[in-house]
Amino acid sequence: MRILSFVFLMICGPLAAQETGLVTLQTREDSRNWAGVGRLDIIDKGFCTAALIQNRLILTAAHCLYDTDGSLISPDRFVFEAGLRDGRAEASRGISRILPHPDYKHDGPSTDAAEVANDIALLELDQPIRNGRIMPYATAPKPQAGDEIGIVSYGRDRANAASLQEVCKVIERQSGVILMDCDITFGSSGSPVFSMADGHPQIVSVVSAMADVEGRQISIGTSLQEPLAQLLASFNSQSTGSARKIVTNGQRNDTGAKFLRP
Repeated sequence: MRILSFVFLMICGPLAAQETGLVTLQTREDSRNWAGVGRLDIIDKGFCTAALIQNRLILTAAHCLYDTDGSLISPDRFVFEAGLRDGRAEASRGISRILPHPDYKHDGPSTDAAEVANDIALLELDQPIRNGRIMPYATAPKPQAGDEIGIVSYGRDRANAASLQEVCKVIERQSGVILMDCDITFGSSGSPVFSMADGHPQIVSVVSAMADVEGRQISIGTSLQEPLAQLLASFNSQSTGSARKIVTNGQRNDTGAKFLRP
């Protein structure tokens, strides 16, 4: 089933308004819990959003790793700017290797549920981040319809500081895909979606796509838990056969066509 068809079917009735608006993280205090989210700059292409999950690993959307000609981008074109605010990052790191989910198929502007469900990737930093203000995020089980979530993102017209939407909601979940009413825009691909259970932010999804339906914006993300476990296992494997999509500096890997995403 195609995601856009699914979205249109799901929202034939009125949608609830988004629970809270975006707040720009302008000060050091505002950003205290969110410095592990950063802008993932892609030289000669643009940017996505990513989040630290280990001191040397960041999580983002797989489609962010592909160039306009459909090839995997060389790791040396990425820079992770953790906690970027007003042009200054709390930590800046290059990337030594990248890995999209092994089952992710980069087939252009598709909105197939299976594709979105695996639209995650890991990037290894060229140096670990060891900073008491920049802590890796844990992950949590998939949220259910009606659950409150939050999101931290960069995006068009808000590229120089992260924006926090503290409360938005899961509209529906199906086939490894989560539909949300969170406020995203171009550049928000890869943004972490958080559960705030027990007051500790835990990542429960990664933003993959968006849709505008009857004037309402829908954000679409992965269910994360099982795909991330598979991706980590693939990333940690050193064999060429089980980690065949890993690209290190100096390598290229050609694949499909252009992928339009937020």
